[in-house]
Amino acid sequence: MILPMMRLVAVLAAMSFAAALAQEKAVVFQGGLIYPVGKSAITNGVVVVQGGKILAIGSADEVKAPADAQVIDCQGKVLTPGFIDTHSHIGQVDVGEFSNPIQPELRAMDSINVEDASLQRARSGGITTVNIMPGSGNLMSGQTVYLKLRQGKKLEDLLMTNRYGTIAGGLKMANGTNPLREPPFPTTRGKSAALVRQKFIAAQEYRDKIKRATNDVDKLPARDLSLEVLVEVLDGKRVVHHHTHRSDDILTVLRLQKEFGFKLVLQHVSEGYKIAQEIAEAKVPCSLIVIDSPGGKLEARDMDWRNAVTLDRAGVTIGFHTDDWVTDSRIFNRSAALAVRAGLPRDKALSGLTLAGAVMMDMAERVGTLEVGKDADVLVLSGDPFSVYTHVEQTWVEGAKVFDRLDPKDLLIATGGLGAGQPRRANLCCFANEQEHQ
Repeated sequence: MILPMMRLVAVLAAMSFAAALAQEKAVVFQGGLIYPVGKSAITNGVVVVQGGKILAIGSADEVKAPADAQVIDCQGKVLTPGFIDTHSHIGQVDVGEFSNPIQPELRAMDSINVEDASLQRARSGGITTVNIMPGSGNLMSGQTVYLKLRQGKKLEDLLMTNRYGTIAGGLKMANGTNPLREPPFPTTRGKSAALVRQKFIAAQEYRDKIKRATNDVDKLPARDLSLEVLVEVLDGKRVVHHHTHRSDDILTVLRLQKEFGFKLVLQHVSEGYKIAQEIAEAKVPCSLIVIDSPGGKLEARDMDWRNAVTLDRAGVTIGFHTDDWVTDSRIFNRSAALAVRAGLPRDKALSGLTLAGAVMMDMAERVGTLEVGKDADVLVLSGDPFSVYTHVEQTWVEGAKVFDRLDPKDLLIATGGLGAGQPRRANLCCFANEQEHQ
């Protein structure tokens, strides 16, 4: 009787939670120009959200606000889905563990400080979903984690789950010059690829041993955390997010992907335009970074602003990322704007900030567009998403406002320099504001 009772308790708890959401007051964004992504723009639009989800969207003639709803006046404003950053290092995440070149067992989630001001910087830039990664100094740096940028005191408040019911995230891999170091790291590109191939073959053998054991404990291989992660990759349950710049390095990644069949997102792809057809034929999406200042690594010297245009015309799904601090999260939309200047259609550029990232992270059923049933991640912009004069005025995550430019603290985050809004300070009793601790 214990299990049925536990199920009953779980059902009742779920029903109580659902009832609580149903009683929650609706929020209505009214009167703005809506870019839902994937569909035509809506003038004088209305978005109704409740319980963290979008309940209705359409023109003012089609959608009426519930009588008791909180109404957000969006006259003269632009509404878009929340931005999705597919490659970031916010939260003071560890950028690399250099004791070994291959460490898929490491988890970015174990080294993230969600109270760091960098998360609010991301919110001020309109980012609502983010893929936080370890660094690219290893061939396999560890497991990335997908966060929804809700307000929270601990990491668990921000975690997303995937369709398998586990914590959502990918695997960070890299090639090119970044992982080339003194032994035991590789010193050549050829050795880099060989080490990766060897590890995937070991994962295949590990998976086969588990299958042959057929749940016989005595026959199961010793548990191996690194191989467990790679089995998830081989089974398509975890996406590989691969740092790569030069065209020859990109082709190496595509060869490995073809050999082992894993899901792949190419990250950075500075020379993607040189082999756009090959990438398109592999049906692999690309998350691009757009850098418009001098400096950086030598292998990115042939970066071209028309990269996104060329890849898009070849039929490649393209998105954008910050690699924060490489690009500040507060100006994420500027990367797409520069691609528009180079010739990328505006609808593709907006999709590159939203839906394309959702597809790459296998989260498109929840985020990336404004449509009924999806998470209520909504941005209120002061104007054109691709104008240098436009600001993110409000950022909403699952129906809750997490950034408001009219709030002085948020304005400091949005406009201040390095360290603006950092929460850490000396605990001086004589100067503490007691209201902050009540």
